[in-house]
Amino acid sequence: MKTSQQLISEAKSNIKEITIAELLTYLQHKPEPRLIDVREPAEFNEGHIAGAVNFPRGVLEMQLASHPAVAANGCAADVALTQLASEPLYLICRSGGRSALAAESLQRMGFTEVYSVAGGMQGWHDAKLALQNN
Repeated sequence: MKTSQQLISEAKSNIKEITIAELLTYLQHKPEPRLIDVREPAEFNEGHIAGAVNFPRGVLEMQLASHPAVAANGCAADVALTQLASEPLYLICRSGGRSALAAESLQRMGFTEVYSVAGGMQGWHDAKLALQNN
């Protein structure tokens, strides 16, 4: 039997994490960020990073084909999804646990450049960075 923290710790040993500062640098240089907020919709609506797409962790894998980068591609969904899988993709949640588990899942799907944001939205908030509300 494993606790949720043990499962998250194992996932973190298998994935790539970035800091809030590294995410901020990425967002400042990317006009169309590939940032997925894996929190629940109510959490997302309370405040999120501008440009983030909300796909809760429970449905993330099924929702990827509707990501704006896939839809805007104009290719068949599987081709566009393959392209999305080869580009950097950033995942964020409240504290970094759900995004770590989601990153591990996407790696199993074939995503090669998926990153979990260590500290999550709590770290973003603690750094007093801008939030967008719905």
